[in-house]
Parts: sequence; C-alpha cells; structure tokens
Amino acid sequence: MSTLQEEAGFDVDKFIEESVRRIRELNIDRALAAVSGGVDSTTAAVLVYRAIGDKLVPVFMDTGFMRLNEPEHVCSLLRKVLPHIELIDVKEEFYRELINIDDAETKRKIFRRVFYTILSRIAKERGCSWLVQGTIAPDWIETRGGIKTQHNVLEQIGLDPKREFGFKVVEPLKELYKDQVRMVARRLGVPEEIVKRQPFPGPGLLVRCVGRFYPEKLSILKIANNIVEKMLEDVGASQWFAAIWEDELTIDEELTRFVREKTGRDVEVYLFSKARGTGVKGDSRVYGPIALIRGKLPEDLLYRVYLYVTTRRPDIAHVIYELDRRSSGRFFIAIRAVITSNFMTARVAKIPLDKLYKICEKIFENCNEVSAVGYDVSPKPPATIEFE
Repeated sequence: MSTLQEEAGFDVDKFIEESVRRIRELNIDRALAAVSGGVDSTTAAVLVYRAIGDKLVPVFMDTGFMRLNEPEHVCSLLRKVLPHIELIDVKEEFYRELINIDDAETKRKIFRRVFYTILSRIAKERGCSWLVQGTIAPDWIETRGGIKTQHNVLEQIGLDPKREFGFKVVEPLKELYKDQVRMVARRLGVPEEIVKRQPFPGPGLLVRCVGRFYPEKLSILKIANNIVEKMLEDVGASQWFAAIWEDELTIDEELTRFVREKTGRDVEVYLFSKARGTGVKGDSRVYGPIALIRGKLPEDLLYRVYLYVTTRRPDIAHVIYELDRRSSGRFFIAIRAVITSNFMTARVAKIPLDKLYKICEKIFENCNEVSAVGYDVSPKPPATIEFE
C-alpha cells in the first residue's frame, strides 16, 4: 500500500476487488445509476460498471438545481468513464413541487420523493430492477441522527426501496468516508476534475436557497455561486460556495450588548427574519436563527465571535460576518468555505479579507438584486456545512 493508504488504514485494491465480487454475487440483471458528477455517485457507478459492464444504465438528471452550465460540462467529463451516460431534463417536475416551500427538512423530503419517483419511472422504462447509489457513511449517519435528511438514504432509516419505488439498491461506498472515496476514484481512473470536485449536496442549490424557494432567487444564486467558486478555488478549502436568502434583519439588543462586552468592539448583532439554518449540538439537530455580526473585527476575533453568539444563544445555527452592504437590492449572499477531511467536523477557512472584499465587488457588479454579502464564520459543529 502507498503511504497515504497505510495512514488511512485502507487498502484500495482490496476494497475494489471485494466490492466487484460482492456486486457480481448479486446477479444484477440491469441497474440504473443516477450520477450527479460528484465523486461519490461517479465512483459508485464506475465501480458497478466494472462489475456488470453494459448492464449498467447511467443517467444524469438535470433537476434545475445544478450549478451554472453544469449538466452539459459534467456529462462530457463522465463519458470518459461512463460512455453511455444520458442527460435527462426533469427540472420542471422539481420546480412544480418545490416552489414556495421554505422549511429546510420539508424541501429535502420533497426533493427525495420527486427524485425517487422520477428514478422509478426511468428504471421501469429502461427495464432496471436495481439502483446504484453513491451513499457514503456521513450521509446515513447524519440522516439517521436526525441532523438533516440526505436524499440518498433509504434502507438505513427503514425505507424499503423495493416496496416504495420498485427497485433494490446497491451502495458499494456506504461504509466509506470522502477521503477514502477519492482514493478509490483515482484507482478506477475517474477524471481528476471529478475526483477533486468539492462535494455538492444531492438537492443541489435548492438547500442553498435558504428559506422560500422560487426561480428568481435560484437564478441570482447560480451567478453568485459561480463567482465564489471561481474566486476561492485556490485557497485550499475542502468546500466553498454561496447561499442566498432575503435580506431582512432585526437587531438583537441583548445579544449585541453581550458580544460587545466579550469582544470590546462596537459591533451589532442582527437576526435574519426570513432565514433559518441547520446546526448540530451534540448528536441533535438545531434548526434556528442565522445571526449577522456588523462592525469591524480583527482577524483573531473574527473567527472566535461565533463562540460568544452561540454560547449566549445556543439555538443560533450559523453566524455570519457582514463584509459589505449597499443601499439597493433585497437578497443577502453568504460565502461559506470550510476545511475538513471527513465532513463530520469542519473548521472555517481563514481567507484574507481583501480577497473576500473583491468577491463582494464582483457579486455586486453581476447581481443587481443583492444588497449585502457576508462570510460564514461558524465551524461544524455548531453549524452544519450546508445551511439547510
């Protein structure tokens, strides 16, 4: 084994060999693989393809919640390892069911229902009795723990996919963590651009449209997220992205006084009126307010201020530091960048403020309806990496 594999205690070649053997023992007649272009779903599909060949039917479903211009680009990459992958446009079905839904878990559960309803239809049309999923350990751990519902977790929470949707599932990566999946992907010849791609939630940008979902909000987010991803790709973060919600604030006088006492700085603490975020406290889910810190803070305080806020108000899920604001617009853009190896815990990436200010300028130039931009300074825990 290589040094990296030895350090991880993970034998890649043995895992692939045993996985292929176990998949073949299932006697799969025909399997559908819904591939998103992320490393998890791609690696799972390529692993099953190695085991059963053309009995695998890979598809890329354009849910409408992908990044800007993502479906076509990802499919061109995937064809290097999954030559027969098919792009299927299903965005209208998702939009119809999700428009104006605002609760985070409700959105995730509706997304899961629509996702599997469509997959069930495609499986029947293609004669597939199996579904390949890229479920990994953090997915079912967080779902089973009630922190947030991952759309690709079924059997681990008692759902019978055969009874519910008409197919059985094969999940060859379900005991692995992200760093291990990347090892397997490289050994299978998955394109490096996909191996290195930062994780992307199954519901995509839906769970970064915090609060009520509607198409205009999503369109602005796609532009802002594209700016953030491009301008932060060289900072060494494990995951970095933008989120959006309505910029409506209420000052919290008591919390403001407390944070001023702790920091010795003339700051103000606000709570967003139409946005709530998901956090984790111990093994429990927190779905609570998102706080905004306004005022100048030195770097040593910038990445500790969340402690004062969440100590005083444990129900607060995320703490955002306001970077810039203008008089026009109605949406707030939050920049999120974290560093992690296993995605169970994460620390905030310490990005130079001048770089963050340049991102603000770029967002303001390209998104007329954005009134303010901030940086999420909350590690995991107490926040989750995603907002919903």
